[in-house]
Amino acid sequence: MQVVTLGPAGTYSHRAARAVADDVAFRESVTAIVGAVVDGECERGVVPVENSIEGSVTESLDALTDGDVAVVREIVTPIRHALLAQSGEFSVVASHSQALAQCRDYLEREHPGVTREAVASTARGVERAREDPSVAAIGHPSNAEPASGSGVSLRVLAEDIQDRDSNATRFLVVAPADERSDAGGKTSVVVYPGANYPGLLLELLEAFAERDINLTRIESRPSGERLGDYLFHFDFEAGMYEDRARAAVDDLEALAANGWVRVLGSYDTDHVVD
Repeated sequence: MQVVTLGPAGTYSHRAARAVADDVAFRESVTAIVGAVVDGECERGVVPVENSIEGSVTESLDALTDGDVAVVREIVTPIRHALLAQSGEFSVVASHSQALAQCRDYLEREHPGVTREAVASTARGVERAREDPSVAAIGHPSNAEPASGSGVSLRVLAEDIQDRDSNATRFLVVAPADERSDAGGKTSVVVYPGANYPGLLLELLEAFAERDINLTRIESRPSGERLGDYLFHFDFEAGMYEDRARAAVDDLEALAANGWVRVLGSYDTDHVVD
């Protein structure tokens, strides 16, 4: 089985993907990852969906809305950020925008004068640091040594620089739509009500509350249809094999009679420490 995730090698997404399969391919965006699964290029995709410090990854939410895929597994992994550079003299820190945000307090306190440069992934930042001695990177400490055994080694200038020790990221494993399952302890659903009136959100939430279903996440995203028009992402602790989950989704479909409801699938959670 081949799994596709954010590249290049060495990203936190890569570390999560190795829990799914040894054969890992890379793309530069979440949209491209979902597209590779939809088109049948890869059997699985691994996308970051939520970080405990910075919240939801909006590109992933939008890609899951636009692509016809199933969510079949959730992977939660701790995020350990280190400052990596050729020396202690640098003027730029390059990393993924989420990593920069997760280390904001550290950077402002310890390196207030450096320029922060957002790149496609933490691994791209490490590549920049290998190529340019004036650039430092934020990434996993193991990224200090080049994966191929050749190339410039970096110094680990500081470890665990994330602003909170509890920093962790949720990744969703996506598969072709026909592999969607009702089995699992959690379910993800996207709802486009196709309406907007006082109390609409309350009615959507009551579908779960009345059945004692715990919502673990709710997120609104612009529908793209017009300004002020939204859709909603719900994660809840119940599988679609349960009568109460099916009844809740039936209520959502009734409320979204002018829109649509997409059940992405039910799945279980794995905690990966690497």
